[in-house]
Amino acid sequence: MTPSSLPQRLRDSVTTMSPGYFSMVMATGILSLAAHLMNLPALAQAMFVLNWGFFAVICVLALLRLCWHFRLVIDDLFDHLRAPGFFTFIAACSILASQSLLIGGNLFVAAALGVLGLVAWIGLTYTIFTVLTVKRPKPSLDRGINGGWLLAVVATQSMAVLAALIAAQVGQPLRVELNFFALSMWLWGGMLYIWMMSLIFYRYTFFEFSPADLSPPYWINMGAMAISTLAGSLLILNTPHAPFLDSMLPFIKGFTVFYWATGTWWIPMLLVLAIWRHVIRRFPFTYDPMYWGAVFPLGMYAVATLRMMQAMDLGFLGWLPHFMFGAGLLAWVLLFVGQLRALRRELLAPPA
Repeated sequence: MTPSSLPQRLRDSVTTMSPGYFSMVMATGILSLAAHLMNLPALAQAMFVLNWGFFAVICVLALLRLCWHFRLVIDDLFDHLRAPGFFTFIAACSILASQSLLIGGNLFVAAALGVLGLVAWIGLTYTIFTVLTVKRPKPSLDRGINGGWLLAVVATQSMAVLAALIAAQVGQPLRVELNFFALSMWLWGGMLYIWMMSLIFYRYTFFEFSPADLSPPYWINMGAMAISTLAGSLLILNTPHAPFLDSMLPFIKGFTVFYWATGTWWIPMLLVLAIWRHVIRRFPFTYDPMYWGAVFPLGMYAVATLRMMQAMDLGFLGWLPHFMFGAGLLAWVLLFVGQLRALRRELLAPPA
């Protein structure tokens, strides 16, 4: 490749870049946090450093795409299937902030990323849902919705998780205020899941379903419940420092287990659907950046289960998070190798 061809190749490569590429940061970050909770400091630190690199590179590529292909970015915002991918930026900010707080020990960086994520949450939430409400024409339900819509839930609950984590590190009265914010986002995320999952489940069961329709983001069905479990568990742990949480403790515990049980139910179902897609219907399994959205739920389930065990003294679940962490780490390694091979093909391909 000649030096003069590199800028043009970069410009061409970001043309088809998905808004959901920040799911790579989400997946790496949550596995790093799982390693931290499982007392694997070297792995947690290595993935923390690597995740900052991923975040920086993807941010630069996203900004280049915005500058070079502004019209395509706007088209993505108006697309029912691609628009929810923008929510991965919010979740990536929150998870990287959680790493910075728990692994890096830097409250200021965590707070700065949290503010960035909150501003993005406000802007993207009201922009995307307004656009999808008023746009004309609109796709039918079976062509316009998939599991990727639940990234809005993940983004919302990620803000609740970060607020609860920061609340445990600061003094009053900010601690109470952050816990109230976390509780509010947790409740809103739960309501949003009920709305969206009703439509997604209706689409699954009452419309024709092909292997191509079972895109990688369908694993967010479980991931949205796992992060809701994590947020609820952190609220339980924060109860001693927020009296209003103490008065709601039975409710919070009940819904936390409800979220965990729902997420657990999805795991065998998603595995069965994956077997149907790739084994029975022989749909080709090739590297797709959107598969990072399937790694994230595995790591999140491990972290959520660990925190729930801590919050509610459920030691008999001890083997489960370790198993899910191992599965998530294996999936991450396979996808990372796939990412490197895809990058190598891109760099070595002859110019168009």
